[in-house]
Amino acid sequence: MKLFTSLYDRTMTWAAHPHAPRYLAALSFAESSFFPIPPDVMLAPMAAAEPSKGLRFAFITTIASVIGGIFGYLIGLLAMGIISPWLQTTPYWSDFLTAQELFKEWGVWVVFVAGFSPIPYKLFTISAGALSLAVLPFLVASLIGRGARFFLVVLVLVWLGPRVEPVVRKYIEWIGWAMVALLGVLILWYQF
Repeated sequence: MKLFTSLYDRTMTWAAHPHAPRYLAALSFAESSFFPIPPDVMLAPMAAAEPSKGLRFAFITTIASVIGGIFGYLIGLLAMGIISPWLQTTPYWSDFLTAQELFKEWGVWVVFVAGFSPIPYKLFTISAGALSLAVLPFLVASLIGRGARFFLVVLVLVWLGPRVEPVVRKYIEWIGWAMVALLGVLILWYQF
């Protein structure tokens, strides 16, 4: 079964859709506050398919992600008491507690690192709100961290251009399962 190839093909179809930038913005917003799929899965194929629009796509992703981060912040600030019982039943609870500890130790720098890294950014946006982190430093760190990540993805794809797309499609199953394995290793490392 070629799980990642079919997902990749579907994503490439979405990337070519006339409303793809809107979908990208919606995905970027949602991922920063409550949705588990990162916008890179749509941003990368869109940039590969249309390199001349790559920087525009990175800008859309960054701004929508930061706005979604504000929504996540508000969830933490205003609704933590309501969502806390539910969150405790999910695998994210221990990550949430770890995020809070990291905030206490590192402050706003955690938002920057979480914004750039593959760590679930939503945990840090919600934690920042729950801890009432100052809004302006939160916004600046989010903008720099998220922007650096998304512009880097686009710049690499624009630099490689359309010639990388057939190679990625050819090896997408290997890439996909390698990412799953890497995520599994990171989760185990993080837990212990």
